[in-house]
Amino acid sequence: MSSSTTTTSTVPASSQPRSSTDRRGILFIISAPSGTGKTTLCKQLTTSLPWLWHSVSYTTRKPRPGEEHAREYYFVEEQTFQEMVARNEFVEWARVYGQLYGTPWKSLTEKIDQGIDVLLEIDVQGAMQVKKRFEDSVSIFILPPSMTVLRSRLQTRASDTPEEIQRRLHKVKEEVWSYREYAYIVRNEDLGRSLRDLESIFWSERLKTKRLNMTWLENNFILDDEQKTGDRKDLSSPKGVTYP
Repeated sequence: MSSSTTTTSTVPASSQPRSSTDRRGILFIISAPSGTGKTTLCKQLTTSLPWLWHSVSYTTRKPRPGEEHAREYYFVEEQTFQEMVARNEFVEWARVYGQLYGTPWKSLTEKIDQGIDVLLEIDVQGAMQVKKRFEDSVSIFILPPSMTVLRSRLQTRASDTPEEIQRRLHKVKEEVWSYREYAYIVRNEDLGRSLRDLESIFWSERLKTKRLNMTWLENNFILDDEQKTGDRKDLSSPKGVTYP
């Protein structure tokens, strides 16, 4: 489900905060049915794109083979999770397939304030909650080529029982109708092509006019030299951008 953090997580050197005059970070929300290849694509995105931080969620489910605490998820007991809920530490949380998942506030908002883009892996239910709180977020829905392909991928993964696979496939048929709530749809038939599609989305969103760094525009094209240190309050700031 989610992907966020309330504890420390290493940010690559290329993802260090740019400067106090740069734009705020963008929250990218990615949802996909289990077995679609979402996690693999998200890991490759954080490797190939600068200034992108892959957040890590909390969950009460047990780690799968190869998963590590604080890398894929923060694996916690249900009592710990419920205590965090009581302290209002999650942007959203939900029970999915019998387990609890939650996206913590602190690290997510810290990275955005630092001008670092945040990649949030989350299920459809959680994505709808996050979108209400972050209206300027960018939502992407990844789908497999077909239900037949998805069933084969889940069976090959061999991490779920046949009953669990059927439950997941049934859930997909419900969630797919939420595609209208997402800004982009990516069909993951070929991993390399899907990665390029996602990279294109990320770069195009970063270049949108509404995310423009107004300080750079003013200093280079609008203000005279004597005005650059003066009052600029008469210039409006686009949505999602704040003046230093």
